[in-house]
Amino acid sequence: MTNIPQQSLDFLKTSAPFDQLSTDKLFALAKHITVAYLTQENAKEILDDRVNSLFLISSGQFSVKDSNEAQRNLSEGDFFGIGNLLNKLHLPIDINVDSAGLVYCIPASQFEVLCNEYPQVTKFFENYHADQLHNDAVSDSKSMWLYKPIREVISDKVVSSLSDTSILHATQKMSDAGVSSLLITEANKLVGILTDRDIRNRVVSQEVSVHLPVAEVMTKEPCKITENRTLFDALCMMTENNIHHLPVVDRITQTPLGMLTSSDMIRHQRGNVLFLIDELAKAKSLYELTRLSWQLPHYFAKHAKRLGDFDVAGKVLSQATDIMTRKLLTFYQQLHGNPPFDFCWLVYGSQAREDQNMGSDQDNGLLLAQRPNQQQDEYFASMSKYVCEGLGKCGIKLCDGNIMASNKDLRVSLDDAIKESEKWVSQPTLDAILHFNIFLDVRAVAGNKTLFSKLQSARKPLLKQPIFLAALARHAAESTVPLSVFQKFVFKKGHQPEDCIDLKVNAIAIINNLVRIYALEKGLEMPSTLGRLENLKADSQLTPSDCDDLRDIWLFLNRLRWRHQLQNNVTNNNVSVSDLSSIQRHQLKAAFKTIKRSQQGVSVKFAGGLS
Repeated sequence: MTNIPQQSLDFLKTSAPFDQLSTDKLFALAKHITVAYLTQENAKEILDDRVNSLFLISSGQFSVKDSNEAQRNLSEGDFFGIGNLLNKLHLPIDINVDSAGLVYCIPASQFEVLCNEYPQVTKFFENYHADQLHNDAVSDSKSMWLYKPIREVISDKVVSSLSDTSILHATQKMSDAGVSSLLITEANKLVGILTDRDIRNRVVSQEVSVHLPVAEVMTKEPCKITENRTLFDALCMMTENNIHHLPVVDRITQTPLGMLTSSDMIRHQRGNVLFLIDELAKAKSLYELTRLSWQLPHYFAKHAKRLGDFDVAGKVLSQATDIMTRKLLTFYQQLHGNPPFDFCWLVYGSQAREDQNMGSDQDNGLLLAQRPNQQQDEYFASMSKYVCEGLGKCGIKLCDGNIMASNKDLRVSLDDAIKESEKWVSQPTLDAILHFNIFLDVRAVAGNKTLFSKLQSARKPLLKQPIFLAALARHAAESTVPLSVFQKFVFKKGHQPEDCIDLKVNAIAIINNLVRIYALEKGLEMPSTLGRLENLKADSQLTPSDCDDLRDIWLFLNRLRWRHQLQNNVTNNNVSVSDLSSIQRHQLKAAFKTIKRSQQGVSVKFAGGLS
């Protein structure tokens, strides 16, 4: 064992968390580090002499069991001995040398100095020891105005009146509370709102008696939003419907909780994404819509700088695509007349989950109130083709797998959709799972949404069936994270550069699949992965800690993907590991380990451990 050579500073400079140290501090640390060449013959003796050290592997492959932890297979860039140092223990380290190599030994005294001077070093090793992904920016991103849940910003004081209250008393209540609108209720349910504009246009200008019930002049059945949605959801709803007051209700009881106004939005606004959303909603032609939609990539490239910006980028793009879809449907109906009967436009996959990225294609379908005859089918076929091709012109590329409403098989009646679901669930073969999986993340964006509600109600008990969930679990367990037994990255073959990992296929999609299974078991209907995780905390086979870990990992992976796409002006998901900092590489390994454990958990809970 000898003093560490000067040239080894280069290795330390690329190893998290030492890459955060100044050159002087790194050089001072290096003076206290010794290097050992571990073989099966000398490993026990060397480690016994250095039981109170932090060990950093420079080369070789080792099977290590330390600090009462499970055995781990470690290689270059991995640490061991952390548990002893963090917990002030002196437990022996059991090690098998699978391939001899160099290990840097950092004394406990220097470890303590580093932790005292650099809190981020302490955080790194605490999270490394816990084998969890550390994600510094999650709490910050949660505080971003676009991402804030509405319940965090509305006032606790609900200003409301009963529907039989006189107009006079209602306006006096508004004046006393200093508000520009009033929630109108019956039996604790929202039935309308009264705004300053209603008073001007329906009372004063019409010379209506102020002693009449407020129900006579209120805005009935107003747009409303639930408290668990975000400010961005509210923004899009207000912009698209050209309204300035949006009631907030409880997601379950529908009890009014408060009111969001345009003034509230202005107070919280910190960016100019509002402009683009507003302009899209106002577009009068396909040409206008196309021109505006192509500004979205430029907006993201210019304004998405902070980590938190990437967290809402998928939602922004999905909401924009929703608006484009509704505008295209409107344009078509203006040209060709109203549809022969009710329909509901459904979206699947990333648009449904509201996590679209620059490479997302369109996945959509049409749910019909009844089976169409030939003439009716021609209308819906023409409308679907117009919308899908229009979305393509707006930059949302056509689906290679033909999962689009322009495909006749994706235009089905409500009855046929229910029968099809029964068929796939009763015969959950691999082909059935591969085909049906895409349709399990679904959302209604236009048309008669009651049709979609009926479909969801019929499917909910079907999708809870154990045999179906077991098939989904086996399918989810088949995908593997790109990490070898010795914790080395496994790269995508035949790709340049050679150190690429497909974050969508090898990580993000796996999390989506796992979370979906738990959500289906609980009967959750929201398609968003983050929304599902938030709701699974209360009562599911996932612990709140598991939900938080998967949320943090999902956000981290999506940040890497968005940054890769915007910085390199590409639409693929192939992130080069060499583009990542050393701490990001550690985080990525930790993320993959957690995903793998989660796959094993799903397999045990739903498929009896079979995969």
